[in-house]
Amino acid sequence: MKRYFTHYRSLISLGIPIVVGQVGNMVLGFADTLMIGHYGMKELAAASFVTNMTMLIILFSMGYSYGLTPLVGQLFGQGETDKIGRSVRAGVVANTLLAAVLVAVALMLYHGLPYLGLPSELLPYMRPYLMVNIVSLPFVCWLNTYKQFFDAIGHTRIPMMVILSGNVVNILGNYLLIYGYCGCPELGLVGAGVATLFSRVLMSLAFIVIFFMARPYRAYRESFLRQSTDRQLFRRLNALGWPLAFQMSMEASAFSLVSIIVGWIGTLALAAHQIVATLSQLFFMVYYGLAAAVSVRVSHFSGQRDFRSAYDTAAAGFHLVMLVAVLVAVPFFLLRHQIGLLFTSDASVCQLVAQLALVIIVYQFGDGLQITYSNALRGIACVRPLVYISFFSYFVTSLPLSWFLGIYLGYGLLGVWGAFPISLTIAGVLYYWRFKVSTLKSPA
Repeated sequence: MKRYFTHYRSLISLGIPIVVGQVGNMVLGFADTLMIGHYGMKELAAASFVTNMTMLIILFSMGYSYGLTPLVGQLFGQGETDKIGRSVRAGVVANTLLAAVLVAVALMLYHGLPYLGLPSELLPYMRPYLMVNIVSLPFVCWLNTYKQFFDAIGHTRIPMMVILSGNVVNILGNYLLIYGYCGCPELGLVGAGVATLFSRVLMSLAFIVIFFMARPYRAYRESFLRQSTDRQLFRRLNALGWPLAFQMSMEASAFSLVSIIVGWIGTLALAAHQIVATLSQLFFMVYYGLAAAVSVRVSHFSGQRDFRSAYDTAAAGFHLVMLVAVLVAVPFFLLRHQIGLLFTSDASVCQLVAQLALVIIVYQFGDGLQITYSNALRGIACVRPLVYISFFSYFVTSLPLSWFLGIYLGYGLLGVWGAFPISLTIAGVLYYWRFKVSTLKSPA
């Protein structure tokens, strides 16, 4: 175990700011669900569907921006400052084009809402909330781009501060606009969407100002501004970004598209699904922060051609993820009957939430394994296998199994969520195997 100690320290130092930022996002989702849930159950059910569907689009954009991490991380490991600035420029151009595509896709979803078999009483709540989220998509793409740059060079505290500040603005906006306090209009669910839009605009502007004004990034911005977009770097970014986008969106489909299946069960199930999905982020966001640190460290070692250290870094990251899983799972299980009361006073919804607690705990092993080693593969720029593994794990296994257990066999929401431990473990084992083959057979 001694060979992992250095990696533990480095991952904790690099990963804690990312974890704090991601937990901040989780707190934001928690606050959104809490405020909306106390405003009304129909609003909560509508938010469940829209949030899960737009999150699929946002995670696709996030996955695409992840292509910048191995590109910049490897260049950073090699000391190629000039190419890093040019890579960021290529990333901004690529993500702006992606934003236009995602807005078009989201508008198709908006017009297709009546044909998805959802409860008709929820549509008047879903439509305006979805439209406000669509307007915010370009800002999501831009802030993702700059966040990956700062993470890839190891300056993870910058994104942490920007994200936390944006979350404070969002929560304050929720308080004012959902309920209409301090002279603001009472907008209900739409108010939550407007607050989210405003915070995303501010976060993207903050990243841009820091990149173009702060002294430590002078060399990067000079190469960013000095030349036109490097076509070779643009192609390289797309070669990395598209597989990562599809991999992350297929993984998210296990949670986002399944909300359609949950919608067939009913409004109570949708409300409970939203609460449990929000709670599950407590695990995932911490895992993601540590796994993102793994990706950055692995990309640096990959640039130096030190694949043994890359392998040990990923193993150390998984050890830390499992430690977190144990520390969080115990109080989560003990308080399972009380957690639902934080979001709603409806006893039926709270009972459904308590029933799902054990399922959430069981799938932490597979979730931790897959998030660690998918990010490790991203760090060494081995991205194409991620697409095939994700497709098999989530589209071939997870979604059909959720329908089979939840709808066909009649186990309801418990059956829908019961598919996740199986699909996540399959993905994690396959990611681990591919990373082990890629690193241990590579020349030192």
